[in-house]
Amino acid sequence: MTELELLTVGRVGVDIYPLNTGPLKDVKTFQRFLGGTATNVAVGAARLGRRTAVLTKVGPDGFGDFVREALAGFGVDPQYVGTAENLLTPVVFCELNPPEDPPLLFYRLPVAPDLTLEAEDVPWQAVADVPVFWVTGTGLSVEPSRSTQLEMLVRRTRPVVGSGRHTVFDLDWRPMFWDSPERAQAEYAAMLDHATVVVGNRAEVEVAVGTRHPDKAADLLLERGVQLAMVKMGGDGVLVATPEARQVVAPHPVEVVCGLGAGDAFGGALVHGLLAGWEPVRIAQYANAAGALVASRLACADAMPTTAELDALVATQGAHA
Repeated sequence: MTELELLTVGRVGVDIYPLNTGPLKDVKTFQRFLGGTATNVAVGAARLGRRTAVLTKVGPDGFGDFVREALAGFGVDPQYVGTAENLLTPVVFCELNPPEDPPLLFYRLPVAPDLTLEAEDVPWQAVADVPVFWVTGTGLSVEPSRSTQLEMLVRRTRPVVGSGRHTVFDLDWRPMFWDSPERAQAEYAAMLDHATVVVGNRAEVEVAVGTRHPDKAADLLLERGVQLAMVKMGGDGVLVATPEARQVVAPHPVEVVCGLGAGDAFGGALVHGLLAGWEPVRIAQYANAAGALVASRLACADAMPTTAELDALVATQGAHA
């Protein structure tokens, strides 16, 4: 793949979804999907025509083979997917109960391969040159991934306004991976000094900057040098904040089938808008539409929308405004 547009770093795995709702103990039939936040964002952007890759690791097992083949099938370059020889590719079971916020059961012990990334695993030139570089809060939860991720940001340097380059920090707060929110906040703080775009929901910005109030959180993020802050507020829409202006962008109401992939679809559309040079409000409109479409479907990577689907949904909302 030439002229890479997006490189994401972090979680990859195999999502095992039940084919009926209710408690996990009662489910008899499951289906396998590609999953993981960083992976899904890359797939979402690729579905919108972007050239993407994921920097991560899998185990030397059949699920690892599945990950590489699935990525390639979605148009995501798998060349930066390494192998952790003594670990297993992570598996995640989802319980569609409730479908809006399904509980997850992670099998990532003793540690997930994606958290073992070290300096020798990093394509340093790609990190420096790629227009959009995407990292997540989960990557900070343990060493050596924590130090490796921070080193990547330091060596990339924070892109300047108007350069067409962006470093995105997806707060991606997963409490099961951390000792405490306080520890996470300390690690998040180091990353904020290098990010140009920060995205997260109320709970995630509270971990990052100590408040779940969207406007106050946006103020604190912008004070750290962030150029674009997007605070997702569920049914209340998303707050889009820059140093010059801010606006709440309304959500797209849908009947939720599974809410898990909505945030990742939001991310894929966010990347697409950044690369296209759109204004922040337009980016949020498309990102909201992407999240809504995926929330109305089962699965994450497989459910990512096309440009035509996003255009149609955004146009519909505009007609009703």
